[in-house]
Amino acid sequence: MIKDITAKEPRFSLEFCCRTLGINRSGYYHWLGSGLPLVKQKQAEDSLIRDEAEKIIAAFPGYGYRRVTAEFKRRGFTVDGDCVNRKRVNRVLRDNHLLCKLKRAWIATTDSNHCLPVYPNLIKQLNLIPTAINQLWVADITYIKLYTQFVYLATILDAFSRKVIGWCLSEAIDHYLTAAALKMAIKNRRIVNAQGKLIHHSDKGVQYCDEDYTGLLGFHGIKVSMSRTGSPWENGIAESFFKTLKREEVYLNEYENIEEARVNISRFIEKVYNGKRLHSSLGYLPPIEFENQTLTITQIGADSV
Repeated sequence: MIKDITAKEPRFSLEFCCRTLGINRSGYYHWLGSGLPLVKQKQAEDSLIRDEAEKIIAAFPGYGYRRVTAEFKRRGFTVDGDCVNRKRVNRVLRDNHLLCKLKRAWIATTDSNHCLPVYPNLIKQLNLIPTAINQLWVADITYIKLYTQFVYLATILDAFSRKVIGWCLSEAIDHYLTAAALKMAIKNRRIVNAQGKLIHHSDKGVQYCDEDYTGLLGFHGIKVSMSRTGSPWENGIAESFFKTLKREEVYLNEYENIEEARVNISRFIEKVYNGKRLHSSLGYLPPIEFENQTLTITQIGADSV
């Protein structure tokens, strides 16, 4: 039809005809070459999108259509030479039942009923939004279900890059658990004396108020900040990580023992979450890549001064 119109009426451009008829121009060229009807062509393209999306979701089970679209762009995946937009990805995922469903559960891991000293919420007081690494660390604890018992995971994330910099998995929920995660973070970040420029934020649980724990923070020049009782949303970065961990790793497995859980969680944190998983808050980059990119930009700026 379009070919006939443009031949008989040269004043009607191909672009005008495609737009008027609601047809993609690249799709029209594809149809000319393949002879497929437009509906069949779209179905074939959707199948390509579905197949590629399934590969991504197999590696990252919690990805929604936004992250799948971002991963398409990173991989250079196109359909008929064009990038696939979010709306189309969302439709294909929905039609093929590939949109993830959240599994929610809640077990209390915070015991704020104690007589230990507590600290003010510095994030709220300072209205702090980190602009570099090692300005704000967030710490929290969650449970992990094994085949016959529960174990507990303590983590510390850098709030700027969302990178997990310290963690520990244990059968006991005590200050040894949180201290091990803190020591890993201090070692990984090579903190000797932060001189009060780094803030550690957590809830008011007994594990974080323990004198040994706060003493370790003070020894390394790290300020202590704590959220209000019963306000888990004030530590949303850590909560978001736990949600991702459980949806994309824990709920997909049945760990027989703590060692099996430790191996799998270590792999997920280091290789998947920190190294590969795209974060919308980081411009759809993984934390390690985001940190490296930020440090490169900072170095370029310093060299140009």
